[in-house]
Amino acid sequence: LSVLYKQGRHLEKRELKEMAKFFINQAKQYAAARPNYPIQLFEFIASKTPCHDLAWDVGTGSGQASRSLAGIYKNVIATDTSSKQLEFAAKLPNVRYELTPPVMSLSEIEQLVAPESSVDLVTVAQALHWFDLPTFYSNVKHVLKKPDGVFAAWCYTNPEVNAAVDEVFRRFYKEKLGPYWDKARRLVEDGYKGIEFPFEKIMDESTESQTFPVRFVTEREMGIEEFLTYLRSSSAYQTAKDKGVELLTAEMEGEFVGSWREDGEEKKVVRFPIYLLIGRVGGDRV
Repeated sequence: LSVLYKQGRHLEKRELKEMAKFFINQAKQYAAARPNYPIQLFEFIASKTPCHDLAWDVGTGSGQASRSLAGIYKNVIATDTSSKQLEFAAKLPNVRYELTPPVMSLSEIEQLVAPESSVDLVTVAQALHWFDLPTFYSNVKHVLKKPDGVFAAWCYTNPEVNAAVDEVFRRFYKEKLGPYWDKARRLVEDGYKGIEFPFEKIMDESTESQTFPVRFVTEREMGIEEFLTYLRSSSAYQTAKDKGVELLTAEMEGEFVGSWREDGEEKKVVRFPIYLLIGRVGGDRV
């Protein structure tokens, strides 16, 4: 992550360290079980940037988004505050990974990331809800090219498997994970509809509905162990674990295993709805 927020205020140093610890503990599980993003998502985003010279992927984690961006943009800067997360990121010749502090001044942005008005695209995958948005948006507008530089941020919501598994998951999500989610999770549950977005919105012109955020779906084939690893990778699970509470008890695991086996298929396609905020920085046009 780059710039964090919690409950409408800046985090204390102690809280920043605690939040960072969650993502350090999750790093290996994130790399192993989190879904990748569909190529259609990146093609749509890239079609909105006139140039494909430089992209900045903020809160890159283990680099799922930066890998896809590297196939489209000449150079990618991928930043995160967790060295453990970056250890699991794929090393590519046109991707520069940078370990950054949680809060950066404009001079640090220019030193560690890119100069003013030099970036074609800034992306944030599954992390915008943690940021101090006014500060972060100011930094984004500083580095994006004017007027056509693009900012894109997306989140994916809860997995969809089948009726049996989904019923168990809904109970687990509400009754077990529910008390341990940070308030920022509500922004994800709402598909980023309620999040501040001070950019010129870009709609999906290929559909009649013209909805915003723009909706995509990503899919991942999983077995039950991969699915359980995905559940353990959530920040709510990690919060509970740090408090000495095991949410995936033997009984709970048994319910998931039983529902998973009902259709006789060991591997299943798990679907994750994606909601994309995308817009141009705007400004004076020459």
